[in-house]
Amino acid sequence: MPIRFDKTWTLFLDRDGVINIEKENDYIHQVDEFIMYPGVSKAISRLSHLFRYVIVVTNQKGIGKGVTLEENVKRIHEKMVSVIVMDGGRIDGVYYCPDTDETSPCRKPNTGMAMKAKADFPGIDFEKSLMVGNNVSDLLFGRNSGMKTAFLRTTQPDLLLPENLSDFEAADLPSLANNLASLFVDC
Repeated sequence: MPIRFDKTWTLFLDRDGVINIEKENDYIHQVDEFIMYPGVSKAISRLSHLFRYVIVVTNQKGIGKGVTLEENVKRIHEKMVSVIVMDGGRIDGVYYCPDTDETSPCRKPNTGMAMKAKADFPGIDFEKSLMVGNNVSDLLFGRNSGMKTAFLRTTQPDLLLPENLSDFEAADLPSLANNLASLFVDC
């Protein structure tokens, strides 16, 4: 049976490689290094009118390694939200994990950031949530949380995904937004 979305669903988005251009073998350290993909802000605006909540969840290991200042990450997120709001959209929450230990409960693919979001927004239902990412760890985070998943091929266009790990695939977020819009039903 095809997935049908409505206004009660929550959209979870990874940041690097989904919203902004990911730096190869490095981190986004400064606000001026944060460059959104073309059309992403308008896509998020469109999606924010379809989904009940829009939540960003991002691993930010550079903070834990001491190579990225946490205050810079906060400024980057302020810029990201500001641009999206200027385009008529919204981000309801931004959660990031600075931990370097892969077993940290908040580090994707573990579910800590999802649990923090649900604590802040009790209306989130993981069975009515979609996680969008560009890495297997994003998809596993979604599956581990009980969500549907969507894989964007922005950074790994030729990656062979494990079977049944992704419910949707698209080249980028604007393409996914176009595909998802037709799957929404009025409540």
